[in-house]
Amino acid sequence: MKLYTYFRSSAAYRVRIALNLKGLAYQAIPVHLLRTGGEHRQEDYLAINPAALVPALVDGERALSQSMAIIEYLDETHPEPSLLPGAATDRARIRGIAQAIACDIHPLNNLRVLQYLGRELGATKEQKDAWYRHWVELGLEALETTLAGDARTGAFCHGDTPTLADCCLVPQVFNARRLNCRIDKLAVINRIVERCEAMESFRLAAPENQPDAE
Repeated sequence: MKLYTYFRSSAAYRVRIALNLKGLAYQAIPVHLLRTGGEHRQEDYLAINPAALVPALVDGERALSQSMAIIEYLDETHPEPSLLPGAATDRARIRGIAQAIACDIHPLNNLRVLQYLGRELGATKEQKDAWYRHWVELGLEALETTLAGDARTGAFCHGDTPTLADCCLVPQVFNARRLNCRIDKLAVINRIVERCEAMESFRLAAPENQPDAE
């Protein structure tokens, strides 16, 4: 398998965690999102993912896009350990936590959104950072309430083994820290992330441990 990735992309980070949790070997192919106008916009990469987004996973002759779809594909083709365990209600809860991050928080703060705010709407760096912090803090505070109020929250977001939800949470918290978001009081989230970051699968997937880290 080949993973087209960028070291600081939250979406690519999710997939790297999932691959590591599954113990799957893959070739990391860096796609720099800033150099030369963005390597994700070049023709050779657009042939793999016309949306010009990372990650993309090539498995055999198939090119897959969208991090959530890629992770579920990995879970279906390599079932152990399961990233969506339990009954239908459990799996729905895991997906709900993951999508609260991947669909509600992350898209508002994706690189292309921040670039549009600056280039097209004239937002300053300070205004873009304020935008970023607002949506991340709002989303993570709601997620903290969700996790704290449900007995199914264990050592991880759901139970005592990592799931799809944790694959999404850790990258989002990484970026929250990088942008100095106010997350110190999110006790449950910080506890879960600390537990995840102590695991080799998460540690090896971290941005600073990628071949394209800067």
